[in-house]
Amino acid sequence: MRESLRHKAIAVCEDKIVKKGDTVGLSFYAFFANKNDNPELLMEAAEWWIRTHALDHFEKAAKIRDLMKSGA
Repeated sequence: MRESLRHKAIAVCEDKIVKKGDTVGLSFYAFFANKNDNPELLMEAAEWWIRTHALDHFEKAAKIRDLMKSGA
């Protein structure tokens, strides 16, 4: 996963945790605007989420943040 997407995902996770608490969940769609203006980047996130890590549709933001920070 490219570094720019990784940094954005970490920031989104941390923002959600601050606003809603440690148990807040999200999907990879949370990293994008409501319109699909960059399908290549969306598919990169989807592949990381679904194929690489076999995650459920919704996961805890803290888990995703930690995975992203570890470079997984």
